[in-house]
Amino acid sequence: MPRIHGRAVPALFPEQGPVSAMLFGEAPGPRGADQSGLPFWGDGAGITVYRALAATGRADVPEAAWEDWDGGRFRALGLVPRLRGTALSNAYPACPTKDGEHFHAPSNRDLTAPANLSRLSEELGRAMVGRTSPLRVIAFGKRAEWVLSRLPEAGAFELHALPHPSAQGLLQGAPNRGKGLKLEGLRAAWQKRLVDLLDTR
Repeated sequence: MPRIHGRAVPALFPEQGPVSAMLFGEAPGPRGADQSGLPFWGDGAGITVYRALAATGRADVPEAAWEDWDGGRFRALGLVPRLRGTALSNAYPACPTKDGEHFHAPSNRDLTAPANLSRLSEELGRAMVGRTSPLRVIAFGKRAEWVLSRLPEAGAFELHALPHPSAQGLLQGAPNRGKGLKLEGLRAAWQKRLVDLLDTR
């Protein structure tokens, strides 16, 4: 496991055109976004996100990325996705760590710090520019849903929530905590739910 940098990972927006959906994870992962510097890019859970984005025409993903999904490798090779109509971010901007070696979930204090709430509001405001209808916001996991539902301008967007796409999140969100179910099946079902949300423009 590479050492956690813990630097802020900025939101990723399309190079041009309006945004109709914005996706929020919990925080950058230690092997993915913390290394690549791009939301979900290289995270174990992020591969399912980008598969859904690619399937709906919302992202172009370099073919070489699928061969070995790793944030450090992506950064070294200069591999980056291109987004269309979609922006990506996290409820907390940096990979939370106390020792530089281990990830821990962001606390309520982390998430509701004035600077973090201001950042979230600014990112959402940027995504809403030029829109005449509410922005579709999709939160992955209870922590992201929790903080986004507490923003002062929560009525300005439609908030949808999915379980976190990590193995743990999928198993916890499945009936009977996923007993008797295969992880690949849970991932496929989650990806379809995200595709369905993204297909509603």
